[in-house]
Amino acid sequence: MRRSRRLWGSSAVVTTLALVLAACGGGSSGDSAGAGGTNPDGSVSIYGTEPENSLVPTNTNELGGTKAIQPMFATLVGFKGADAQPFNLMADSITTTDSKVYDIKIKQGWKFHDGTEVKAHNFIDAWNYGAYAPNGQLNTDFYSNIQGYKDVHPADENAKPATDKMSGLVAKGDYEFQVTLDAPFSVFSIKVGYTAFAPLPDSFFKDPKGFAAHPIGNGPMKFVSRSPNQDIKLTRFDDYKGDDKVHFKDLDIKIYSSQETAYQDLLSGRLDFMEALPPSAVAGGKYKADLGDRLVTGHLLGISTIAVPYYVPGYNNLELRKAISMAIDRAQITKTVMNDTYVPADGYISQGIPGARAGVCQFCKYDPAAAKEAFAKSGFKGKLTIASNADGGRKEPLVAACNSIKNTLGVECDFVPATDFGQWRSIVNGKKLTGMGRSDWSADYPSIEDFLNPIYKTGGSSNDSDYSNPQVDAALAQADATADKDAAVKLYQQAEDLIAKDLPSIPVWDEKGVAAKSKNLKSAALDFRRMPDYPSIEVLKK
Repeated sequence: MRRSRRLWGSSAVVTTLALVLAACGGGSSGDSAGAGGTNPDGSVSIYGTEPENSLVPTNTNELGGTKAIQPMFATLVGFKGADAQPFNLMADSITTTDSKVYDIKIKQGWKFHDGTEVKAHNFIDAWNYGAYAPNGQLNTDFYSNIQGYKDVHPADENAKPATDKMSGLVAKGDYEFQVTLDAPFSVFSIKVGYTAFAPLPDSFFKDPKGFAAHPIGNGPMKFVSRSPNQDIKLTRFDDYKGDDKVHFKDLDIKIYSSQETAYQDLLSGRLDFMEALPPSAVAGGKYKADLGDRLVTGHLLGISTIAVPYYVPGYNNLELRKAISMAIDRAQITKTVMNDTYVPADGYISQGIPGARAGVCQFCKYDPAAAKEAFAKSGFKGKLTIASNADGGRKEPLVAACNSIKNTLGVECDFVPATDFGQWRSIVNGKKLTGMGRSDWSADYPSIEDFLNPIYKTGGSSNDSDYSNPQVDAALAQADATADKDAAVKLYQQAEDLIAKDLPSIPVWDEKGVAAKSKNLKSAALDFRRMPDYPSIEVLKK
């Protein structure tokens, strides 16, 4: 997920903190309360940011929108536990003999929130809609290895698609469909757990604009209302048949422009859950005294990087990128500014992901002498900038990174704030950066592939640097087409090694996962995407 996937940055297994997910039997670290028991009809409010787009799974890939999409839609596969183990959610079975042709049977009797039954064609229609170029969906690249994708989404942006349906999607009945890929892809049975692969009801295709105003999903919670820059309200869908039911009635995703304001609301009980803490709480470890047993710790899968866009004049310069990376004192910044809630990153894959290796980025170690030498070779003249939305605690570590660069290289470096997250993503997606930009990634599903294809493949959906390397593309294509999972991981690692030599983005830090719940909740947990684990939340009786 733009992932601030979209997004935010996400984190690492390096944490020694313990995660207790609902699927493993629990919530936060400790709870203050047993008195009075829990209230299954209670209300929960969580910290939110304004979604970038309407709440449609094919067009949502950032955290603000995903917080609402996730509980509203059920995918074929879900993930549980500290290591995000996949399990069949809406799928009854997903089988393949060659990792190229997948037979998918779905569970019967599941309903959309409008009362219509979820059938195989609802998945097929949704994926075709997401892939069809004229629809302009942000998640289109996730369908790119399905046979027939090039017919609905030509490489030439000006070319007219030959059709609006991928040949690789074939219904075999009301509750079964077959997916044929261009080549073997061993990750596909996990990849379909990402929200882009959720089904859409027939009503969506009859009236997409009406759906945008009142989305209809098939998940544990259904849409009630959305007030821009104020809140998104959901309520429990009592006919939901999944194993990830929620144990409260109403959800209010409150939109904040200030994380500091949200934190004060949490401490006073006006907000129930925050998945990250503001700089004022992190400084000096103040949050530990503030929260006590209301601290929620997690095991996150993601990474924070700084994108260095190739389209910005002067930035298509490997020596400059080396100099910037080696000029950032990650250990000092994570210790002082982030108070050990993050750890330094030295690779492109979260350390919780199979295939992740330490030390892949040889230029990620703080080395002032080598940084100065590389900067001199670069010949760069002018000022460096790092842009990002300033809310959510994003500003302070990037200001510190800029200061580290300035002090080491003797070059001006400024932090450039965007008005809010929505404006920030529109700048990045429109390729309008004028300098470096924050580019964090939370795993959509637990695979090394998810940290490479969307971000570093030419034309990838989250390729913030506009990076393109034919060797990397070839290595990724070979890994994608390798049916044996262990062999595929080794090929993905080769692609990561090539990326590390180019430094299209600079790995900086991984988040450990420190969240907070209010006095109103008995339990709550973080999931691997740095989102509330909704099934874990229990509300105390008043």
